[in-house]
Amino acid sequence: MLVAFSVAPSGTGRTDGSVHDAVAAAVRIVRESGLRNHTDAMFTTIEGEWDEVFEVVKRATEAVGEFGSRVSLVLKADIRPGHTGELDAKVQRLEAALERSSEA
Repeated sequence: MLVAFSVAPSGTGRTDGSVHDAVAAAVRIVRESGLRNHTDAMFTTIEGEWDEVFEVVKRATEAVGEFGSRVSLVLKADIRPGHTGELDAKVQRLEAALERSSEA
């Protein structure tokens, strides 16, 4: 399965509203988990089995909780039993489709 998630604290007391330190704490947990992952400007996506992925999301959310009085968590999951390597394969299929359509 793939799980894309975004987690951020609120009630941090920071006047600039920045959450990068809290997000860094979450991403560190994801990267140390050993699961395949990708982080972009909005989400971190993790690939793995249900229990292992959600354990990492839980730990990342708890880490962010240390930075504020409240935590916001957004999740999106692609559950496709029997498929692995989809973190890259989905993008490769998209790029191939774009290439084919530009040749037409």
